[in-house]
Amino acid sequence: MQVLAFLLSLSLLVVTHELGHLGFAKLFHTRVNRFYVFFNWKFSILKAKKFDGKWHFLFFNKETPESWDEKNLKPEDKNNTLWGLGWIPLGGYCDIAGMVDETKNSEDMESEPQPWEYRTKKGWQKLCIISGGVLVNFLSALAIYAVVFAHWGQDELPLRNATMGYEYNEVMLDQGFRNGDIIYALDGKEQYDMAEAVSTMFYDRPQQITVMRDDSLCTFEVEDAMYSRMMDINPKHLFAVRYPFVIKSFTAGSIGKKYGLLEGDSLVSIGGQPTPTAVEFMTTLPLFADDTVTIGFYRQGEYHAQKVELNKDGRLGIYAMNPTDIFEVKHTSYTVGEAIPAGISYGWEKMVEYVSSLRILFTKDGAKNLGGFLAMGSLFPKVWDWYAFWNLTALLALVLAFMNIIPIPGLDGGHIVITLYEMITRRKASEKALDVIQKIGMALLLLLLIVANGNDLIRLFNGWF
Repeated sequence: MQVLAFLLSLSLLVVTHELGHLGFAKLFHTRVNRFYVFFNWKFSILKAKKFDGKWHFLFFNKETPESWDEKNLKPEDKNNTLWGLGWIPLGGYCDIAGMVDETKNSEDMESEPQPWEYRTKKGWQKLCIISGGVLVNFLSALAIYAVVFAHWGQDELPLRNATMGYEYNEVMLDQGFRNGDIIYALDGKEQYDMAEAVSTMFYDRPQQITVMRDDSLCTFEVEDAMYSRMMDINPKHLFAVRYPFVIKSFTAGSIGKKYGLLEGDSLVSIGGQPTPTAVEFMTTLPLFADDTVTIGFYRQGEYHAQKVELNKDGRLGIYAMNPTDIFEVKHTSYTVGEAIPAGISYGWEKMVEYVSSLRILFTKDGAKNLGGFLAMGSLFPKVWDWYAFWNLTALLALVLAFMNIIPIPGLDGGHIVITLYEMITRRKASEKALDVIQKIGMALLLLLLIVANGNDLIRLFNGWF
């Protein structure tokens, strides 16, 4: 489900991004030769093109037939785009005629410029075409947030409402935190929101931390070394909510359901070993795989015990409630009219938060924090959740929008800088220079992909995913 959710999200982001380019290209009568979702190295899963008054399709194709070539088509069919689906899910592309990008080089530009080509368009039109993908990704993120707010509303778990406290990673435990602590203040500033507390700790590095521990406040100092160690291991979570394992639902053929467990049961022990939190329950259960064990649980306030024969995987086939199902949350409902400005405001806040977080990349340990496709995919839940899916898709849309506007050759931001240069100087950059810049940019992007996904593999081998 994680893989499926990530691929679906990535596909939507790629399609909307490239449609942004295509939409502005068509608006300014610029020919788009090919439009691809995913990359088609060696072969394509699907190709489609309309000519001779009908659609033509090719499946698992290596070479496009000559009959599909522009030079062999009727004049009225020469502006038709070839639509394709590649097999490498790492992005996509929109091949715009007369534009030096990853689909062509300066040799492809040696012909006489034509009025339907990108290179003959006015500067402001080029700017719109090349910025279209970023613009659509950003606007689609705001739209998704607005729709999510209108449909589900907004649930927030205030920091102190998680009455069982939080689970902390090993680095934070070494610095004085204890599982069950509730962060109360950072450098003297009281904290109420979990996301804000995480952001403050990760980016501002507070030196003095106050926690609620056993109904009393405890203040201690933390060292910079804690934050450096965090950079080294790049934990998935700084801290996570502690909550009991309360049954939400069952899988098909659930062992737990077979032995009489019911939705709403709170599972608190395994084989006589207390497991007061969901994390403890889920990590202890596999230890009794392929064995018979007694599960202790509360049902409507009364304690019960049930012997259960586990399978070889040590699973009961049950799903736990989320912390927001258990603790008191702050719920805000929105009308459609209210959801639109709320979605825009929330999306903008997320963008600012993401951009602020990038300053970590410029620290000595910054490169270690880069993540690739495994890191992005691991954000999605292991069971299908439409609310989580759309929230993560909106977040990734913001990430994609910002990353693409960075002025690196090969990215949209690099083309934007070149276009602005031409508009300001009124001098056209040569195709050969653009080709060199494009190749340098693609090499930098390839290096970035290798580092980011290399970090993912290191984390994978260390059991962090």
